[in-house]
Amino acid sequence: MRLAVIAHDGKKAEMVAFLNRHYQFLHSKNIEIIATGTTGKHAQDAGLKVERLLSGPLGGDAQIAALVAEHKIQMVFFFRDPLDKHPHEPDVQMLMRVCDVHNVPLATNPASAELMLRGYETQEH
Repeated sequence: MRLAVIAHDGKKAEMVAFLNRHYQFLHSKNIEIIATGTTGKHAQDAGLKVERLLSGPLGGDAQIAALVAEHKIQMVFFFRDPLDKHPHEPDVQMLMRVCDVHNVPLATNPASAELMLRGYETQEH
């Protein structure tokens, strides 16, 4: 399974902490992590293995949306910062729309991501 991870600047530390908390599970299930550039850099700096794409504002969100549309990503964690403005908001909306169109689970906060991982684990048994 391939998991895409994206986090707005104010949520990057939270994303890395989430991935570290679930490292054993992700590793044991051979879940590949694909990330936008800066989120991926933070994850790599924390010792996680991730494939990095472009930074979100430079097209990374669109790259992930394309992979979702091609059925190459099965789950997306996008920790959004609802209290900040984002110049690439149209790309964010497009990614969310593509996830809906292709019925790909999308978590926008740690609570929903946690439930999605639990659901994935249950589905495998």
